[in-house]
Amino acid sequence: MDAHKPFHFYTRLNQTELLGRNARNVVELLEGIKAVPDSSIYQHTHRILQQYHYMSPAPPNDFAYWITDALNEDALGETMANVDVIEFEKMGDVRDRFVAILNDFLKHKWKIGMCPASEEFHFMACKTFILPTPYVAHTVEEFRRLLEKVSVHSLYFHLFEARLRLRRIDNDFSRWFRDLGAVSLANELSRLDPYSYSLKSLRTKILTVIDKEKGTSG
Repeated sequence: MDAHKPFHFYTRLNQTELLGRNARNVVELLEGIKAVPDSSIYQHTHRILQQYHYMSPAPPNDFAYWITDALNEDALGETMANVDVIEFEKMGDVRDRFVAILNDFLKHKWKIGMCPASEEFHFMACKTFILPTPYVAHTVEEFRRLLEKVSVHSLYFHLFEARLRLRRIDNDFSRWFRDLGAVSLANELSRLDPYSYSLKSLRTKILTVIDKEKGTSG
């Protein structure tokens, strides 16, 4: 099966930047979450999940950790930690969920605690640089061969970054396979939870899925 458009493998480099905005209490955290760009919400939620996605249970988001550790608001921290950020397709929806939780908390709070000096929450953002690689696939067989060569950073970009930060409904691999006509393979990859694997084991899993689908279709 030949694709109308070949699949170009890309990779990415991430640079973390301080935004110059801090929070000393829940009110300032709320205002910051409302104001910072989506790349900051991504930095404080999905980046920590992806860095430790092979751990069980996964670490909470940065907001939950700071609320619990610096403000000693255990109940609020637990509520923030229980937000399953991977269920949201857009960073704006993640932001709205956190805003709703903090607003509800402040409605029932008479006194707002301050964090200790030097323990302010520092808002950061993730700046991503997308770079092309020399790898281009025209068929499923060629895709499989090249997938063994590309770096885990390329895997990261096409499975995580493209869907979450570029606001695409599906990962790049599934979208291309679907356009190619390999619908069953596309659906299998869409059902994969990338957060359940290390990047190396995720590559192995995708290769296994491709081999299985090739055997079935053959």
